[in-house]
Amino acid sequence: MSRRFLLRALLFCLLLPLAAHAVQPLEFKDAAEEKRFQHLTRQLRCLVCQNQNLADSDAGLAGDLRREVFEQLRAGKTDAQIKDYLVERYSRYVLYDPPLSGSTWLLWFGPLLLLGAGAGVVFALVRRRARAAAAQAASPTAAREEEDW
Repeated sequence: MSRRFLLRALLFCLLLPLAAHAVQPLEFKDAAEEKRFQHLTRQLRCLVCQNQNLADSDAGLAGDLRREVFEQLRAGKTDAQIKDYLVERYSRYVLYDPPLSGSTWLLWFGPLLLLGAGAGVVFALVRRRARAAAAQAASPTAAREEEDW
């Protein structure tokens, strides 16, 4: 009997952490509210994870933020009001797709500028080599000196 008791106690202790990580489901009024919640949490970034939105993140803080979004939905706030609240509290980093502004201009157009600069460098190098080849072909003495060498 004591072995059975110890085995049950051990099994209980092993299963206890699973209960601690159980997800508490949110109860939505209807499918439209659930769809709105899912859409909104996909537009917000997890503050712990680098490249995950709130809907996909398993981080504890993401769960807290999902509950906060849910409570504000239930309070009747619009999506814009909820986003403004989170931006005020956590900065624009919380937005998964930040709006175009003075501080995000380089984020939006930086890659295009780098691509354009790289294309300009390649164009200049090709043009310089073409001019050098044309100048060498036009100068017969330079070609003979090179052959003698």
